[in-house]
Amino acid sequence: MTFGFLNESRRIPEGDWHAIEASDLWRYNLHYFDDLNASGADSRRAWHQQAIDDWVRSNSPGTGTGWEPYPTSLRVVNWIKYSLGGQELSASATQSLATQVRALRRRLEYHLLGNHLFANAKALVFAGLYFEGGEADAWLNKGLSLLAREIPEQILADGGQFERTPMYHALVLEDVLDLINAMRTYSARPFAAKERLLSSMPATAARMLAWLETMTHPDGEIAFFNDAAAGIALQPSRLNDYAAALGVKPQARLHDLASSGYVRLEEGPWCALFDAAPVGPDYQPGHAHADTLSFELSVGGERLISNSGTSTYEQGAQRTFERATRAHNTVEIDGEDSSEVWAGFRVARRARPIDRAADLVRGRAFVSCAHDGYARLRGRPVHRRELEVTLLAVRWTDRIEGGGTHRARGFIPLHPGVAVQIDGTKAKLRTPGGKRLLLSSEGINGFLLGEGSYAPEFGLRRPRPVLGWEIAAALPMEANFVLSVAA
Repeated sequence: MTFGFLNESRRIPEGDWHAIEASDLWRYNLHYFDDLNASGADSRRAWHQQAIDDWVRSNSPGTGTGWEPYPTSLRVVNWIKYSLGGQELSASATQSLATQVRALRRRLEYHLLGNHLFANAKALVFAGLYFEGGEADAWLNKGLSLLAREIPEQILADGGQFERTPMYHALVLEDVLDLINAMRTYSARPFAAKERLLSSMPATAARMLAWLETMTHPDGEIAFFNDAAAGIALQPSRLNDYAAALGVKPQARLHDLASSGYVRLEEGPWCALFDAAPVGPDYQPGHAHADTLSFELSVGGERLISNSGTSTYEQGAQRTFERATRAHNTVEIDGEDSSEVWAGFRVARRARPIDRAADLVRGRAFVSCAHDGYARLRGRPVHRRELEVTLLAVRWTDRIEGGGTHRARGFIPLHPGVAVQIDGTKAKLRTPGGKRLLLSSEGINGFLLGEGSYAPEFGLRRPRPVLGWEIAAALPMEANFVLSVAA
């Protein structure tokens, strides 16, 4: 059998789901069984049945990647969806499904929390609804109690999922919509806790839809803040369609996501998404990047400035780079990251936004914020950024305040395919769609041009130009930038 995930295909011999030289994330995907319910799945039903039966024969309970709690949670839901969609699970697969739920119930991911525990709870609810009897009722009640605790914890007042990554937000939003769908399907199951949760979940989903719309570029794909890439979660348009089929309508879009920290500035051809957010919940910042005060920018529907994206979760140089400040549209001081990201999913001292202010009046959208991530350095430098978007131009200012002499390096990572011509403190830009722009600056000696990488999907990296600037001086220092459509 051949499987393709994360832009990488591998052949798996029947009966051998374990001896695979692949990344941990690829092996997780192997055990999800997402394809059971994917687009065009009907044409692959015989192959799906073969894969399910081989998985049951080859994966002894409790052994290997497939029995870890997170892939177990996703697989349980996918097998149940497959069955509810009109496909028959064999007796051995049904027995295995119950065994998987029992194993999951014993290993709920309290040590990770966040989206992992949410997925665990969803699987328990699905299994509790699907099966009958006292054990199933206990699964259902446990899942419902976890969701009753985790939804108000994980979904912020503005609708954002608290890990503050648009990709995981979209994944959890699909979870919420699936739960609404499943609980309505089993409306005859008389559980008071289920009815209480179901009564509030459409409003939760409506807030989450509005948040996702705010954090979506005009091209229809999500912004790349923290761990984010396309091709993992459903596209925003498909989530909107799913919600509409359930009768869930998004709330009005908020341009100022005050609880999450992000701001959408939109005027004329410009759409900027600004990060004035904390890195995530203090107890689970594993998907955070050192991207504080970065912003992404589209012009006329095309992406122009974009953060790194995420190509891998494997610990190493690429993972380190994609989480680093230099992979984002923001400022590095003395070669340090704004938040100390380390290993694959760790953060030590982290940047905290301060003095956040937004003024989004018609015709002029403005936001300003600072952060204290560099306060650990001598002189306690503070990076402060102001961003203004009007019909004619985008302007931003970077100020480094504090004491002592420091070296500030700014990065402006451009989207792949943007052509750049530098002339001192001016840069002429041309988008793949033919838009001509002029970026000019005051306070720097001149722009530098380098090559970076952009990861629109896991397992995929593309070269792209990166404009840079550098100032080494006693604080305070300031650099100003104006981006406009070229005459």
